[in-house]
Order: sequence, then structure tokens, then C-alpha cells
Amino acid sequence: MANKTIGILTGGGDVPGLNAVIKSVVYGALGRGGYDVIGIRRGWAGLVHPNLDNGFDDDHFIRLDRDNTRTIDRTGGTFLHTSRTKPSRMKPDQLPEHVRKKLGACKEIEPGVFDMAPVVIENLQRLGVDNLLTIGGDDTLSYSSALSSEHGFPVVAVPKTMDNDVRNTEYCIGFSTALTRAVDAVNRLRTTVGSHERIGVFRIFGRDAGFTALYTAYVTSVRCCIPEVPFNLESLIKLLVQDKADNPSHYSLVILSEGATWAGHAIEEYGAADAYGHKKKVNIAEVFSDELKERTGEETVVYDLTYQLRSGDPDFLDKMIASTFATMAFECIDSGGAGRMMAIQNGCYTDTAIPDPGLGARTLDLDTMYNANRYRPNYSNKQGQPIFLTRA
Repeated sequence: MANKTIGILTGGGDVPGLNAVIKSVVYGALGRGGYDVIGIRRGWAGLVHPNLDNGFDDDHFIRLDRDNTRTIDRTGGTFLHTSRTKPSRMKPDQLPEHVRKKLGACKEIEPGVFDMAPVVIENLQRLGVDNLLTIGGDDTLSYSSALSSEHGFPVVAVPKTMDNDVRNTEYCIGFSTALTRAVDAVNRLRTTVGSHERIGVFRIFGRDAGFTALYTAYVTSVRCCIPEVPFNLESLIKLLVQDKADNPSHYSLVILSEGATWAGHAIEEYGAADAYGHKKKVNIAEVFSDELKERTGEETVVYDLTYQLRSGDPDFLDKMIASTFATMAFECIDSGGAGRMMAIQNGCYTDTAIPDPGLGARTLDLDTMYNANRYRPNYSNKQGQPIFLTRA
């Protein structure tokens, strides 16, 4: 009997730990026997753009084995590359000519915008892929959900995002490494901010949820502002000025999620939207810094804690969870599972339904985790909470 084939793709932004997932699935599948593994390059683009008429498309696919994945878990990024392609909303000018010829089989969901599901499924079938493993955040998982629930293709998912905002799980791959680097950066930059007696304003990833800002603040004793609750501009400025006055080194710090803003102020966006409708947000740290300087005359320094937090090697926790999620994902596939996502719930490993994309990002529990008056994490009443202090 022919081997079954597992396809693997990584979508959206890169985070440390992706390669550990890929390697562990390959080793698990080939060690179990009866399986082949194909890596799909560039996320969902690798299932929309290829031309299989002349056989295996080496530009979009790679046959994975122990030799070509042996060392990939030692580095960050994604060995398979990635993209922000959204197959359910594609325009003809985004497609190569050989794919545009197939648009007649695709549903036009609005004028000039097509759902490429028939092309995606055709390519999976022509490759002989029996099960698809996707590794991604909300955007990648949203199409994983549609492919499984609406089109009936067997998909199993692993959540990754340094924002840690995927529903149904308390942890996403990339979160720990991002926090480790953020804490290190905040503590190192204290010397510069203190030397010049300034107020340091940090911006950190977190478009819809404040996990990254709050957990960094939790262990650095810094004030933070999050997307879930607008802050009071005058109150925060007053606190930071007082923090500086009370500090023997004459400085103070605050961490702002990229999606944070103050009451009555709308965050401006700019540039073209990506495939999932996201535009870049104006740097809230710069805008807040200008307001603070204008109102108080205090000198400020603005730091971006963004892309450098997800580059480089994974830390211990991300590598361990990535490897564990990967093994669980293969075991789920091997037992006939589909439409499932690997997760941590109540501090324990489990699998759960791939989240409903209509529900949006998971957000912080403000009652237990955040003091909105002091702009600080809530440290009390943690007995009995899971290790990440939050429940899915």
C-alpha cells in the first residue's frame, strides 16, 4: 500500500520555533513509517501559484526527509519561507498566467475578487497530499478552518504568533522568545534612558491584544498600555513624570502595544492593506512621545521592540513547546483527526477545534490581569492559575 503524504506550510509572520515543528513532524512521520512529507513553500502562496502540469514544482515544494531537516531546528525563521497570501480573497493580477486560466472554476465573491479554494484543493490532490499541517496565527488559521470545515480537506494546525492572541490556546509558539528578548532590551536600555534622565517609551507588537506588552511589564516592573482599554492621556503622563521624579536615577519607562491608544484618539493607519486587510498603524510611541514632550517639556526616547523580537533562535520554552505540538499534530493526523489545533489549556497540552475566524483575536482578561488605573499588570490572586496566568 502506498504511503500517506503529509503537507506542511508556515504562513504569516515568522517566529522562532517554526523549524522545530517542521523537523519534529518529519522525524515523527518517517520514524512511524507509512508516511511521506512534502514542504509547501511560501505559505498559502505555495498552494495557489504552482504549475504541476510538468511534474513536481521544485520552486513551490520540497520533499522533506531526515537529511534536509536535521539541523533546521537550531535556527529561527522558517525553512519553508512564508507569505501573507489569503486564498479566499485574490485578484487576477496577483496570480500567474497559468492560474488565471482556472478562475472560471473559482467563486467570484465580489467583483474582481476570487476564492481560490478549487485551485488549492486541486494542487493538494495532484501532489497526493492526504493531510495538511498548517503552522500560523489568526490569519493562517482562518483559512485552515475554512479549508477543513467548508471544503472538507483534512487540516491539523499548530498556533504560532508572538502576540499570543490565538483563541482556544493559552500559548502560541514564538511568545516566550519574544518576551525574553523584550525583557532583555528593556533592562539594557535603562542605562541609556537613565544616563540622560529621560522618559523611555517602548512600542511592542500587539495589534489587537496586549499579551506581549503586559507580560514584559510584568517582569520588568514597567507601566504598560494595551489595546483592550484606552488609557487616559493626562493621567499616564502625570504618572510617568512622577515616576521619573521619584526615581533616584531620574528616568521612567512605559511600554505601549502597537494597538494601544488613549481615550478619544483614533489610531491612524497608512499604506496598502495586506491580504488580510491589515494596514500599518502609525507608531503610537512616537505620537504619545510628542504629546508628552509638548505638555511637559520632558525629554523622551522612543524604542521599537518589534521585528527583532521574532528573529533569531528560539529559546528553550519555544523549542520544547514547538517540538511537543509537532508530535501531537502528527499523532492527531495518524489517528484520523482533522479540523483540530494543538493547544495548551489550563496549563496542559491538548488539542482543540481550529478557532472560528469570525470571533477575532483572543484578548486579555482585564479583571484578573490588568490594573487600568495604574497601567500595570495585576500581580495578586494567582494561586491556582495555569503557568501563563490566563485561560483559553
